[in-house]
Amino acid sequence: MGQETERRFLVNKALWEQLEKPEGTLYLQGYLLNENDRNVRVRIAGDKGFITVKGTGEGITSLEYEYEIPKADAEEMLVKFRPAGTEKIRYRLPASGGLTWEVDVFQKANEGLIIAEIELEQENQSFEKPAWLGQEITGEERYANASLALHAYKAW
Repeated sequence: MGQETERRFLVNKALWEQLEKPEGTLYLQGYLLNENDRNVRVRIAGDKGFITVKGTGEGITSLEYEYEIPKADAEEMLVKFRPAGTEKIRYRLPASGGLTWEVDVFQKANEGLIIAEIELEQENQSFEKPAWLGQEITGEERYANASLALHAYKAW
């Protein structure tokens, strides 16, 4: 079964900007289905396309099934079917214990928002929190990408 167990945090912009970071990847994504308990997302990440089906789960674990698709198909779906979406630059930074921080710097209607997430193997797994992390937003629906596609951060 596809599952994702993650914790999410706001990022302190001033500290983030001072950090030396690897090259980021542009993510364009849109939602073919965007309901409270499930969504279907099409994403272009760099030179690859993906389709993802997400659903609710328990605690900080949710259902997630992601499959690579041809980038041309993803581009066509985003043009023809996407009522709303998000754009962001994603940075991957190594964390202790073999984990990875994924930091999303949102663009356009969500500009100004920076979110970091870390995917865990189990819900109670401990991890080091870097100094640039801010408030935890795990489970706060308004910060979900699917929600940001419909209710842009700049409009809050």
